[in-house]
Amino acid sequence: MMGPAHSLSGAAAWLGVGAAAQALDHPMPWPVLVVGALICSGAALAPDLDQKSATISRAFGPISRGLCGVIDKLSEAVYNATRAKGERRRNGGHRTLTHTAPWAVAVGAGFSAAAVLGDRWAVLVILFIHMVLAVEGLLWRAARVSSDVLVWLLGAATAWILAGVMDQPGNGSNWLFTGEGQEYMWLGLPIVLGALVHSIGDALTISGCPILWPLPIAGKRWYPLGTPRFMRFRAGAKVETKVLMPLFMVLGGAGGLVALGLFG
Repeated sequence: MMGPAHSLSGAAAWLGVGAAAQALDHPMPWPVLVVGALICSGAALAPDLDQKSATISRAFGPISRGLCGVIDKLSEAVYNATRAKGERRRNGGHRTLTHTAPWAVAVGAGFSAAAVLGDRWAVLVILFIHMVLAVEGLLWRAARVSSDVLVWLLGAATAWILAGVMDQPGNGSNWLFTGEGQEYMWLGLPIVLGALVHSIGDALTISGCPILWPLPIAGKRWYPLGTPRFMRFRAGAKVETKVLMPLFMVLGGAGGLVALGLFG
């Protein structure tokens, strides 16, 4: 799928988690719901860091472009080192390592650890990264005609404001993880979810996605899971822009209302 659809699906997924948390009598404070939805929206772009033309690879200028090259080479190396006998060698790592469940969990765990160990500044950096990506994904039309600096300033201002809100007692810094020193540990959860939702979205397209690597399926380590062939579509096709994106908006809105206790 394309970036805007990935971002919308990420936001809708977190709002759905919020609805589930409400139903399980463990409601999210509204800042957790909002911040989590924005982080998940941004994180849903992150697996494409293995592709030079992707939104995330351009979002932070030379830094993200350089990181993209590193991730692409790493993904290519891991694929070629772990491929099964029947799988061809690859030049380029797009839709390999970063589109797997182990990658999603590892990245989310890394951000959670950074949030806990790095204190406020680490939280601000995590929020800044994902707020910029959320702007690039959700407000993509405006972001494309704007300058990178304006997008970064918006991301920084949003991160600063939201961090200040969550720092207030009862606003969610210790949501789900309530032990001493575990504040903001939950920030890794929307990052994991965003990466998984991205891969699931790509599994709907023609190429499929190796989400369950390294589990062997049909003799392959990098088996491209997906829907039946007749149900798949090309990225950017009308089924994505005219059906799935409106559906994500409706489901996200409904999930948000349930999560806030306003419906259901």
